[in-house]
Amino acid sequence: MFDKKYSSLKSLMFLPLMMAFGCTGNAHTNGTTSDNDTAQADTVKHQVTLLFAGDLMQHDGQIKAARTSDGKYDYEDVFKRVKPEISEADIAIANFEVTLGGPPFRGYPQFCAPDEYLYASIDAGFDVLLTANNHCVDTRDRGLRRTIDMMDSLGVKHLGTYKNAAEREKYYPFFMEYDGIRICLLNFTYGTNGIPVPAPFVVNMQDTTEIAADLKIAKSFNPDVIIAFPHWGIEYVQQPNREQRNLVDWMLRNGVDHVIAGHPHVIQPFEVVNRDGKDHLVVYSLGNYVSNMTKINTDGGAMVRMTLTKQNGKTEMTDCDYSLVWVSRPATSGRKNFRIYPVTYPTDEMNANERNLRTRFINSTRTLLDKYNKGVKERGREE
Repeated sequence: MFDKKYSSLKSLMFLPLMMAFGCTGNAHTNGTTSDNDTAQADTVKHQVTLLFAGDLMQHDGQIKAARTSDGKYDYEDVFKRVKPEISEADIAIANFEVTLGGPPFRGYPQFCAPDEYLYASIDAGFDVLLTANNHCVDTRDRGLRRTIDMMDSLGVKHLGTYKNAAEREKYYPFFMEYDGIRICLLNFTYGTNGIPVPAPFVVNMQDTTEIAADLKIAKSFNPDVIIAFPHWGIEYVQQPNREQRNLVDWMLRNGVDHVIAGHPHVIQPFEVVNRDGKDHLVVYSLGNYVSNMTKINTDGGAMVRMTLTKQNGKTEMTDCDYSLVWVSRPATSGRKNFRIYPVTYPTDEMNANERNLRTRFINSTRTLLDKYNKGVKERGREE
């Protein structure tokens, strides 16, 4: 039905807690009997490249544009130009900020996208989708359940929302392994737009007591790296607030290695923070990956890449960079569907209005990141 990079990643393993890293028995028992004991003797260099993308949105205009004459939906052209870069990464992760509650489909303020949007996201190369965000309860229990079921049926891995506490205990914290590098992922949201989470479903919330408990479990399995994905911040504000900075400080002090975040719908700065001789990547907001938003700075976002290298029992970040993407809307292009363009993509197929808006996004974003980024450069950009 669609070409899934995930199906070919034979060295990429996703494991429930009771199986994680060779541990047996209850997930909450200490997992120190894993092969981590022999890690010091491993002189082979292990490496994995991860790619992080921002908010996968679906507004009414996007749903209408994707609808075909036979009543189905086609998103292939949306992701076509970014698919090579996504697929190049060993593991690609994005924030899936819609529900799959089934028809009728709708956009803001309570999102419900066609299943074809999930198919296209997987086909584009995304291996893991984050579901804890402020829109995850938009279609209540129907949307929570069906989103999980659809992702499970298609084999794409996900974290952040669960059908019940037992499933959360089994599958969270989320663990995966690539080329001998054991990675733990955490995902949580500041809220759900005031909509109560229907029982027995569970949505991971931004609560330090709960996060601390999750970190305790995660560390008992001796992962090589822990990456947190908060959904936080103030919409349309290009600088992190004090709460974001304080939570980053708290997470790094409590065992999180890297923080990759979203929600503001605009890019916020990226920085490498050195603590006790170890580098930590902090991305305050990746911005929108695709949406129908038109406000300045919302019509694009970033893909951040990070390379982890493990040798002699030590895992460290050995490279990180970012690339920018810009979204062309039918109202501007005159074409039927939306398109995500890498900013390095030739502009030959764009009209004058598209080129002007693209330039506006690039100039504004580069002005921000050139001033405030610390240790994270734009991929392929000449100084």
